[in-house]
Amino acid sequence: MRSARFALALGCTLSVTLAACSDADKPAAGADGQSEADTSTLAKAQEAGRIRIGYANEAPFAYMDSSAGQLTGEAPEVLRHVLDELGIKEVEGVLTEFGSLIPGLQANRFDIIAAGMYVTPERCKQAIFSNPTYGIGSAFVVREGNPKALDSFAAVAQDDSARLGVVVGAIEAEYADKSGVPAARVVVFPDAASALAGVQAGRVDAYAATSLTVNDLLGKGKATGVERAEPFTDPVIDGKDVRGYGAFAFRNDDTALRDAVNEKLAAFIGSPAHLEAVSPFGFTEAELPGDTTAAMLCGEG
Repeated sequence: MRSARFALALGCTLSVTLAACSDADKPAAGADGQSEADTSTLAKAQEAGRIRIGYANEAPFAYMDSSAGQLTGEAPEVLRHVLDELGIKEVEGVLTEFGSLIPGLQANRFDIIAAGMYVTPERCKQAIFSNPTYGIGSAFVVREGNPKALDSFAAVAQDDSARLGVVVGAIEAEYADKSGVPAARVVVFPDAASALAGVQAGRVDAYAATSLTVNDLLGKGKATGVERAEPFTDPVIDGKDVRGYGAFAFRNDDTALRDAVNEKLAAFIGSPAHLEAVSPFGFTEAELPGDTTAAMLCGEG
């Protein structure tokens, strides 16, 4: 997967999950340069033992398992482990359209985005990110036989009759634009299920998503008349092969929470316990992020 965007509570003391209410309420920075506001969300969540997270109901990244009545997916399961180590035992999910996740975070509807969101320089202007928990490429869902032979974003750009489906706010819209696909031939859907239905109904010729999203959609046994485009070539943007890296997002002033999560992630990602936790969602060692950091992805180093 993946993309982004907005109140204030009646008072800071009414909710354990809210950050500081206003600049006027923030204590001055201490000798170490870190203000009380930097630690308020983490401290309040640890005191309460719970925190709210935003997700967009997109398997395998984050979704509600209706049979179990529980929020699950790669992001929630990794985050649960990390938060548990921080003394935060309860996670409350807030379902949000993907394109409204960052605005919802900024508006204090929840404190962490756990939706497999890709780290991009544009998003780094709106939120701060943990180091990534995975790295993957893109894929297309096409009609059986791939009648237009769409095996890349470039192929869509070159075929004036080809229409491409993307999910609102998802990074694939940017890939399409930078690959030369005209906006008039890009159809935006609210979620992955409706984009799949769009391919099946012939509204679009291909649906672009992460490779794991496509695997999950086609693995449910109900995706008749469609298939994954094979072979497929990831887009080349600004001279570089694109590989998406997903991470958790936080409000800009929640550096203490972000840093605490990063510390736990460093010990967990790639461990046997981590691989066991994410394997039910199709993640393997091939999707490990390696040495890639949020700073690198944000263009900071």
